[in-house]
Amino acid sequence: MTTHNNLINGSWTPGKTTSPNTNPSDLSDVIGQYAQGDASDVDAAVAAATAAFPAWSVSGIQARHDALDKIGHEILARKEELGDLLAREEGKTRPEAIGEVARAGQIFKFFAGECLRLAGESLPSVRPGIGVEITREPIGVVGLITPWNFPIAIPAWKIAPALAFGNCVVIKPADLVPGSAWALADIIHRSGIPAGVFNLVMGRGRIIGDALVQHPDVAAISFTGSVGVGRGIAEACVKSGKKVQLEMGGKNPQVVLDDADLAQAVELSAQSCFYSTGQRCTASSRLIVTDKIYPAFVQALQERMAKIKVGDARAAGTDIGPVVSQAQLEQDLSYVEIAKAEGAVLAAGGSRIACHTGSGKEGFFMQPALLVDSTPQMRINREEVFGPVASVIRVQNYEEALAVANDTAFGLSAGIATTSLKYASHFKRHAQAGMVMVNLPTAGVDYHVPFGGRKGSSYGPREQGRYAQEFYTTVKTAYTLA
Repeated sequence: MTTHNNLINGSWTPGKTTSPNTNPSDLSDVIGQYAQGDASDVDAAVAAATAAFPAWSVSGIQARHDALDKIGHEILARKEELGDLLAREEGKTRPEAIGEVARAGQIFKFFAGECLRLAGESLPSVRPGIGVEITREPIGVVGLITPWNFPIAIPAWKIAPALAFGNCVVIKPADLVPGSAWALADIIHRSGIPAGVFNLVMGRGRIIGDALVQHPDVAAISFTGSVGVGRGIAEACVKSGKKVQLEMGGKNPQVVLDDADLAQAVELSAQSCFYSTGQRCTASSRLIVTDKIYPAFVQALQERMAKIKVGDARAAGTDIGPVVSQAQLEQDLSYVEIAKAEGAVLAAGGSRIACHTGSGKEGFFMQPALLVDSTPQMRINREEVFGPVASVIRVQNYEEALAVANDTAFGLSAGIATTSLKYASHFKRHAQAGMVMVNLPTAGVDYHVPFGGRKGSSYGPREQGRYAQEFYTTVKTAYTLA
């Protein structure tokens, strides 16, 4: 079986041990063995990045553009192959996985363009005869810690701007899904970027992640993952003076008003709640439905859920693949039981499926769950489940719906289904979320615009688009006497 090593200073370097990468659709299928590094590997990678930074930070913008464009071109050319790998290791359906790979390629091409669009300002001073220039410079060695749910897109949207703006990178991908990150690292390695500029260290978060966060030569940390880990990283970075960017949890509301188009509201809710197995930080897990449409909406959503096909992520016709791991499956099922114990009613699904129907392949399959008659204070409506589990909250009117939508410690994405311009406009302004969707699923964002939230969901500058420069650069103001 193939062993995939870490990439340190331009060389593929064995880890201290290896770990198997297993297909959640077929637990007998081991994709490969992947290196497990330790703190000494982080030290070596950071040393390589630190040594490479002086030359890379002032390298020509055309060379940077060409390298990032080459990376994006290869990703797009191989999207079917890489999408199949992603679906195999993470459990996202193959069409969704191919779409994610394509997005990664588009991200690199976008930031290739940003290399050529680096801009500053030239201003007159209030003092005669003095000129002022405001420019942006790279910040140094950046540590990137990425999650398992988007194993190529999230690494891409952190790596591409870091490199485009002249930083050097050490990335630690999620231990559950190292394959897509390794494949991306291989493409970057062959792009012509100098040794040490980009480094990959795989391994346990509490070993590799902690070593990155604590390393004195790492200038900044960008993290996407759980709230608990994120808060610990923020505390450590503040103490050491590192720049920090966090994308964490969500408990995203989807409001459905009485005047909504019922078929449209049901479809966007099903897409928001259950597709990608609900394993998206932008997924909607709270359906807040006004009184008059509530019975028809619940019935129609149950009928829509009955048509969802759960199965092998790479099989044709599968709508929803497996949950990513045994631990995640157990967490999803436990929240269904907690909700029932607190008085919610299980209206559909909510049980484990032993194996992919007709194949005999054992995997982490779960029938999507719909809980009704829930109340805002139930744990199912306060805590992030991160699986195909949705709860419905019945409210009297728009005003109550908005209040319930905002009654959360999170604030990433929020949606509303309505035909009223008045309510849509009011919701866009007053929803306490970083991203608002009107008559669209809460999950699904573009690569060229900012991504991020409020409250407990996000901390620090936004990711993606031109706003990425706020994190990956530092501002310099220079004065010149004429």
